[in-house]
Amino acid sequence: MVATAAASAFFPVGAPATSSATSAKASMMPDNLDARGIKPKPASSSGLQVKANAHASPKINGSKVSTETLKGEDTLTSSPAPRTFINQLPDWSMFLAAITTIFLAAEKQWTNLDWKPRRPDMLADPFGIGRFMQDGLIFRQHFAIRSYEIGADRTASIETLMNHLQETALNHVRSAGLLGDGFGATPEMSRRDLIWVVTRMQVLVDRYPAWGDIVEVETWVGASGKNGMRRDWLVRDSQTGEILTRATSVWVMMNKRTRRLSKIPEEVRGEIGPFFIENVAIIEEDNRKLQKLHENTADNVRRGLTPRWSDLDVNQHVNNVKYIGWILESAPGSILESHELSCMTLEYRRECGKDSVLQSMTAVSGGGSAAGGSPESSVECDHLLQLEGGPEVVRGRTEWRPKSANNSRSILEMPAESS
Repeated sequence: MVATAAASAFFPVGAPATSSATSAKASMMPDNLDARGIKPKPASSSGLQVKANAHASPKINGSKVSTETLKGEDTLTSSPAPRTFINQLPDWSMFLAAITTIFLAAEKQWTNLDWKPRRPDMLADPFGIGRFMQDGLIFRQHFAIRSYEIGADRTASIETLMNHLQETALNHVRSAGLLGDGFGATPEMSRRDLIWVVTRMQVLVDRYPAWGDIVEVETWVGASGKNGMRRDWLVRDSQTGEILTRATSVWVMMNKRTRRLSKIPEEVRGEIGPFFIENVAIIEEDNRKLQKLHENTADNVRRGLTPRWSDLDVNQHVNNVKYIGWILESAPGSILESHELSCMTLEYRRECGKDSVLQSMTAVSGGGSAAGGSPESSVECDHLLQLEGGPEVVRGRTEWRPKSANNSRSILEMPAESS
């Protein structure tokens, strides 16, 4: 109807009611009368009648009238008005009414739309790639915890958190304009075939986020000795500001071709040096020596672990996050069911490639039912990931705390499963 009203403003058409009235009126007249109510004369004598009365004065009600007067009256009644620019303009009142109708209909449709999400905290990554804080020295990025990133406890897994840390670090380098051709390498590093490799990492988890939560990850870098770089992270709940995870790591350079460690060239130091700050995420680091395990001293051993093609990164070695999953492969099931990982310290000793075959070993060193203690007590485990019959790949130590009943919050927020 809106389109009809708008069209009629520019293209007036005859009213249907008028046509109906005219037709009805014509049907009521006698057959010998025309539409004007005048009886026509036979066509055979019309020509003679006109010729005979050519010079006679017409009479109306017995009075003679001038022929010029009749011609003028006939012209006024039958001739249409001259077509000019003015009388061809559309009816602007109808045009304005049509425009008003359109806007009112659009406004009604707009207000009927439900623009408010039912759970605003479940928006998918609404904050983009991230932004710099504190004069460009700290980089912050937000992540939404998605359904495929949670584990059996319906909270984010430790691998999910580690992937968030790694993604934020790479976006930090890219946003700073230091990303070269390599995986997180600067332009000067790419010219020298240098890449970053992690040698040590410590992670403290105070609380795991649940599905639908949005977390903000902050990262920054600093110097670590003469030839190392330190990178730290803080993970917070974006709504409350509560600190969920703290992490710190040490990185060194390795030649991509020779696979040997390298010193930091001065050109590279000039690129990354302006971004170094003195700030630590973990004040009291766990500097205890990590124990070496053997098959006869380990409580659980998992053999035959092989990397898949998807486990390799662009530098053609296994991603460091994958090592964490392999380490937990040998953790006792009783601990995984009753406890959650609260602290993890890892030492990366060498890399492994796509053809490597590894074994994972775990020894429970204290607390928990797996070590003969109470299930409500904390548990500490030592780990070793090594090539089968070969050198060590990763040493580690994990601490586990009993799962809190308050963690059922995330379970109650999950939708009911369909039968």
